Amino acid sequence: MKKLCDFVLERKRFVGMLVILLLLAGGGAIGLLIPNMDEGNAYPGLPAYEANQKIMQTYGNGGYERPFVPVVTLPEGQRADSPEARDALGRAFDAAGERVNARVASYANTQDKAFLGEDGRTTFGLVFGGPVEQGGLPGSALGEAPPLGPEITDAMRDELPPGSEIRVTGLDTLAQGSDAGGLNVPVKLVVTIGAAIVVLLYVFRSALAFVPLLTALVAVPVSFLGLLAASPFITVHETTVIMLPLLGVGIAIDYALILVTRWREEEAKGHHGDEAVRRAMATSGHAIVFSAGAVAIGLVTMVLLPIPLLRSLGVGGMMVTAASALISLTLLPLLLSSSSRRLARRREQGKPTRGGLEREASAGRFWTGVAQHVVGFRWLVAGVTSAALLALGVASFGLNLSVPTTDRLADSGAGRAGLTELTDSGAPSGALTAFDVYVPEGTDPAGVADTLRGTEGIYAVAAPDGSRWRQDGSAVLTVLPSDEGGSAAGEDTIARVVEQVPDGVLVGGNVTQQLDYVDVTYTAFPWMLAVLSLVTFVMLARAFRSLLLPLKAILLNLLSLGAVLGAMVVLWQWGWGTEVLFGIEPDGSIGTFVPVTIFAFLYGLSMDYEVFILARMREEYDRTGSTKEAVVRGVGRTGRLVTCAALILFCSFASMAAGGELDVTIFASGIALGIIIDATLIRGLLVPAAVAMMGKWNWWLPAGMARLLRVEPSPLREERGMPGPASEGEPELAAPAAGRG
Repeated sequence: MKKLCDFVLERKRFVGMLVILLLLAGGGAIGLLIPNMDEGNAYPGLPAYEANQKIMQTYGNGGYERPFVPVVTLPEGQRADSPEARDALGRAFDAAGERVNARVASYANTQDKAFLGEDGRTTFGLVFGGPVEQGGLPGSALGEAPPLGPEITDAMRDELPPGSEIRVTGLDTLAQGSDAGGLNVPVKLVVTIGAAIVVLLYVFRSALAFVPLLTALVAVPVSFLGLLAASPFITVHETTVIMLPLLGVGIAIDYALILVTRWREEEAKGHHGDEAVRRAMATSGHAIVFSAGAVAIGLVTMVLLPIPLLRSLGVGGMMVTAASALISLTLLPLLLSSSSRRLARRREQGKPTRGGLEREASAGRFWTGVAQHVVGFRWLVAGVTSAALLALGVASFGLNLSVPTTDRLADSGAGRAGLTELTDSGAPSGALTAFDVYVPEGTDPAGVADTLRGTEGIYAVAAPDGSRWRQDGSAVLTVLPSDEGGSAAGEDTIARVVEQVPDGVLVGGNVTQQLDYVDVTYTAFPWMLAVLSLVTFVMLARAFRSLLLPLKAILLNLLSLGAVLGAMVVLWQWGWGTEVLFGIEPDGSIGTFVPVTIFAFLYGLSMDYEVFILARMREEYDRTGSTKEAVVRGVGRTGRLVTCAALILFCSFASMAAGGELDVTIFASGIALGIIIDATLIRGLLVPAAVAMMGKWNWWLPAGMARLLRVEPSPLREERGMPGPASEGEPELAAPAAGRG
């Protein structure tokens, strides 16, 4: 870090020009990326995805898309299986298919009485509309299909016998209106930047508040330059381009905040000019590097998964983190050096410094007081906080990643009326999650259909022989399960279908693809978690010269993440306060991408704060030889910083959660909740309590392990006493312990 700082300060003009060139190149990168970003979601290698792609390419509809289900009730005295009614129904369903370019299955073209209600008057059909791009985040995506219900109704009404009633239902119809609108990035950025300015003005109380913001506005375009460099090797998704500025502003301001705050502290202590910059870089600069590494390690989870969207998000997050660290360690020293010169001129002129610089001479009284109370009641604090987090963690075991079931969707409207009519007639609601099976040339579709009809949990199999169901020797069958695909029984039925079909026959469908996605994403997750924990342990053991501090950091991170997922269950599955906070009625499901994405982002962001706090504690311990002093001074010095940094990031993701589509809202609210939980319960209470409880063992690194890590050993040594009361300002330093260990 000393070499980098010297290079920057000795070549200020060169570094300044280099940053300007990077900024201009970043602007050009944005212009090149936006026209070429991918708006769809691809899942290469997933069996159901490949099946859905084959069905869509061959037949132009179905596959991943869920069917619309028109339910027709004929007038009293008419039966749907009479020749006249059957012909009229056939014309009506054909008209619907022509209107929306759909493949249709009904009693008229299947002769399957499963499409008839028990009363004889009610019948239903399946209408698979044209292709809908699988864009956005891979959640349930209900309600994203075009609202074809009115068009289908209009097309069918003129062909039906007078007095007939028609209601169109389906998962998308029941979910219409659950989408809260688009993600308006400019508005979200304005909200995020506005909140950041307010927080920074509170912290610095001078024009210096705009320095971290300036670094963020430079770091974000530079991160696009890195994303452009990675684009030949990954698919850059539009979601990455949308989220990167919102994430980048928060992270870049965080890094700048820690360095500027430390520089102000050094200035207040009497280290002026470039010396203050060098001292700030020697401490906070190291913390920024390790923090960026921690964030990158968390995002590796997403980069390693074979899902292009998640890989794009992971790479984008790593690029914006790296750019934020780079700009903070190059541009920021130049700006601080210039500020140091202005401060020196004011001192020479006998003018007072502005912006409350004198406040930095001592630790914050509030957080020093909090730390002293936490240390004094460490066992109680640790017990109560852990119990609350564990309770939320237990709730996380009820996480539901399945497609929402109809009992959690709209309870009124045409879609609900149609579903009620359907189920009252004796047909199962599982028909709404009907899925397609692709039968290749050379395989008898009738034989496959008979096999599937005999499979447990199957209500019916539609196998018409029209041109929309037979192409180039292949065939597509539509399977109607008895239970909804989002239920446990429905998922078991799909698994049995996959087992029963002959080799070469492909099972598609929306639910099937989601099940494959969950299987691929989360089966390898425990192994990836173990690898990430090992890498994190080594990195933090080197940073803090300790065996227990890294282990504690990893365990608390996992506890924090479990609590966040539990909070998501409470908010989005149980629905506690969701409508009040977001104006959205939850559907009882969490998007399939949410847990792994929240883990990847929060693992790094929460470790970010851990590094800031523990780095300062380690520094104070090396100076004083007292764990209690290290905790009190470390929290006293970093508490306000972590709180403000977390508040800025919280505002960034909270703005993303407000007014976005449902899956984006769920993801962003999870990150925002995680940031608040981590900055308060974990970093504000549990971390200092745990460090105080472990005492001298926090700082132990035996010689053998130190040699492996290539750092100095840290032997056990006797503890010194507690610091003085917070009311006396920052406690006086105890005499430095002998040696560095």
